[in-house]
Amino acid sequence: MDSMPKTHESTFEFLCKKPYTPPSWAANLNPIPSHVFSLGQFPTPIHKWNLPNLPKGTEVYLKRDDLSGMQLSGNKVRKLEFLMAEAVAKGADCIITIGGIQSNHCRATAVAAKYLNLDCYLILRTSKALVDQDPGLTGNLLVERLVGAHVDLISKEEYASIGAVALTNILKEKLLSEGRKPYVIPVGGSNSLGTWGYVEAVSEIQQQLGKGSGGITFDDIIVACGSGGTIAGLAVGTWLSGLAAKVHAYCVCDDPDYFYDYVQGLINGLQAGVSSRDIVNIQNAKGLGYAMNTAEELIFVREIAKATGIVLDPVYSGKAAYGMMSDMAENPRKWEGRKVLFVHTGGLLGLYEKTEQITPLVGNWRRMDVHASIPRKEGTGKMF
Repeated sequence: MDSMPKTHESTFEFLCKKPYTPPSWAANLNPIPSHVFSLGQFPTPIHKWNLPNLPKGTEVYLKRDDLSGMQLSGNKVRKLEFLMAEAVAKGADCIITIGGIQSNHCRATAVAAKYLNLDCYLILRTSKALVDQDPGLTGNLLVERLVGAHVDLISKEEYASIGAVALTNILKEKLLSEGRKPYVIPVGGSNSLGTWGYVEAVSEIQQQLGKGSGGITFDDIIVACGSGGTIAGLAVGTWLSGLAAKVHAYCVCDDPDYFYDYVQGLINGLQAGVSSRDIVNIQNAKGLGYAMNTAEELIFVREIAKATGIVLDPVYSGKAAYGMMSDMAENPRKWEGRKVLFVHTGGLLGLYEKTEQITPLVGNWRRMDVHASIPRKEGTGKMF
């Protein structure tokens, strides 16, 4: 297939490949990416989040990475800007990645690949009972299938016994034998190259704080953790930049020890020379398990939407915010007077898989009652 059209001739920045210059404080990291693709709408806004029942003097602000683009929205876009640049530089004609059946990362990758005229192959993890059935068009699957991504289903049991790396390698070898040029992106786009996405995000936050912020500084940065790359970039960037905020991560799968080790590997891949345990605090917010929700978590998502207008996804930011608010309720003195930045990582499409659980929680509808005395005339209310 044809490679990506020459973007250096474009007068527009979006979808352009450009040389990458890191923030000055990150210049000693190694290796430094040579190029980056402009795939997202940055900077994403920061605004005050008027959450109810906060500890005395606590202020929470929201970093809206859920607004980083339409089909591409969420934290994965920042990683894909670097990963896709390398894929194109290596002459790839297709992308392989892997994740859960409602993976936001897989959806964002499928869209980004098509933006750049690349085919996309997705390995999606589902239940043993459903692995031989059409996966349907719910949530992220609808977007992935609309943009023509090739979907391979794998059962959770096979995924657990074979592993993501081996599975993507199997598909890579198959495509190579067919004369294709695949580029593999790991789960969540979380490798050392993808980590640069959130190193760069810290620079963006710094610039926003320097422009009309009224002297606001953040004491804490809070984010969900599902694959590790986002928290690695935030933690390294915050540490190197002197932003002076403590990074807290709420993991929605596996456990904190796993992620401390995984993030350490990403940090080592950048030759940052620091321990993950020294720059990020990881807490467990898995609950019933990955992409599984208690009634209390979904009620929380509903109540936050009703109180603030912010819709949280149930898999990532919903669990992280639930963990944050639970900790604030249990340990209010720890949070009193602190200014907190919560990074909303997107994932709204994940709500569509929860409609059966959510439906009983949102019964606010009725048929409009129009009295019989109101005049009626056919054609008055014309429908165009």
